[in-house]
Amino acid sequence: MEKPSTIYTFAFFLLCLSSFLFYASFNMLIPELPDYLTSLGGADYKGYIISLFTITAGLSRPFSGRLTDKVGRVPVMAFGSIICFICGFIYPMLSLAAVNAITAFLVLRLVHGFSTGFKPTGTSAYVADIVPDDRRGEAMGVLGLSGSVGMAFGPALGSWLTAGLGLNALFYTSSILALLSIGILLNMKETLVERVPFRWNLLRISRRDIFEPRVIPPSLVTFLNSFSFGAVITLAPDFSQALGVGNKGLFFAVFTISSLAIRFMAGKVSDRYGRRPVLRVATVLITVAMLALAFSQSETAFLLSGVIFGIASGMYSPTAQAWTVDLSNADNRGRALATMYIALEAGIGLGAYLSAYLYNNEASQFRTAFLVIAGFSTVCFLYLLKPAARLVKESC
Repeated sequence: MEKPSTIYTFAFFLLCLSSFLFYASFNMLIPELPDYLTSLGGADYKGYIISLFTITAGLSRPFSGRLTDKVGRVPVMAFGSIICFICGFIYPMLSLAAVNAITAFLVLRLVHGFSTGFKPTGTSAYVADIVPDDRRGEAMGVLGLSGSVGMAFGPALGSWLTAGLGLNALFYTSSILALLSIGILLNMKETLVERVPFRWNLLRISRRDIFEPRVIPPSLVTFLNSFSFGAVITLAPDFSQALGVGNKGLFFAVFTISSLAIRFMAGKVSDRYGRRPVLRVATVLITVAMLALAFSQSETAFLLSGVIFGIASGMYSPTAQAWTVDLSNADNRGRALATMYIALEAGIGLGAYLSAYLYNNEASQFRTAFLVIAGFSTVCFLYLLKPAARLVKESC
């Protein structure tokens, strides 16, 4: 299809709005889920809140990538939003479940993970279809900006709703936002030209559908840096309580808001000067943020760490996505993006589990957890110091 000369089209605006609502929908739950699980008797299972979510998100990526390349971008995006809509209505029922409530919660987190396994894959492929190739990084930055606003708005709104109206209001609002995201998608024109109707044999996945070798470098960078995100979303609510921060969503709001402006700028810089220089700076900042968190002893230091981490995330996320699209073939764009997102989910899930294991509900272990996580971004920086020729060779 012929692409417009600008990224700022009505279709791109709708996509960004849908992304904002989607990310707000499931992120608004994160600060309150640890306490909710504790109320169900599952305080020792906090590390599974994020790791189980990312397991199914990662496992579903090969399917979402294949369906994105075969059935279309819009159906895949809509399916991810539908999962969020359904799950929001099920959370309030867990305390009434006839089976073990903790087991039901963990199973629901597995199901909820399918949402991010589908929606972002279709969204990134849609963006790559409609924007000029030489402004790809900028477009990914703006798209990430909309998602980041949702990630900032969601947790703050979620904690406010829970404090004022209770958990049920939180869960039902999450469903409503997902429903609005679906409604927007229904008004979007499909960009995949050669589509096939859905049939069950499309879910037969081969090795080629799981892994795209061409995108090893951005996938490995994403994997190593995502350990930090898994640690942050797992430990930040408890760390907030330990430091006396009233709103457990405040850290997420600060972290996300600080990434907003930098996403737009980082994408444009990576378009002009290359992906790896931007990723090197971002990776150093991630390490600094983890070290700052490890030694935070006040609310101010804690939130300042969130600012640094937000800037770093705002730099590396759109740049890694653009690098993935750069290295992929147009016919296999969904598979390439799915490979990168599998790495993302694996890093987040392992980071969440490892940090929760090291923390073990002991406030004195926050420092150890963040110091260990800092080691993964340090390894990532060393990898990015390799000559470009070697990275390209490794991806072939």
